[in-house]
Amino acid sequence: QCLLSGSWRSDAGCRMVVSVLGKDGSFSGSYLPGPAASDSEILTSPLEGSQQDAALVPQPTFSFTVRWQLRETAQRTAFLGQCYVGANGEETLHALWLLREAADSPAEDWKATR
Repeated sequence: QCLLSGSWRSDAGCRMVVSVLGKDGSFSGSYLPGPAASDSEILTSPLEGSQQDAALVPQPTFSFTVRWQLRETAQRTAFLGQCYVGANGEETLHALWLLREAADSPAEDWKATR
């Protein structure tokens, strides 16, 4: 069974800590980008999400958003993925992400999502 509670590290050195996992699958925690992050002023940022009921499926899907703690920029990243349990019992997360920055106008919308 794969549960998100605990500490996770990405291949790029980012760290996610899921500190609260509710009975309904909701969770919260914090996210800290790794050394490859382009903005050295990014602080540990709060995350909130939900996980598919792990009692129903052994390798649940999940989603969460990170509200970046930046001084002058409004950014959020959405992650969507699945938690896998390997043959050796090791849990691994596979996820895709989208980063959204606030745009000044609809004309600038095209460059606000990466």
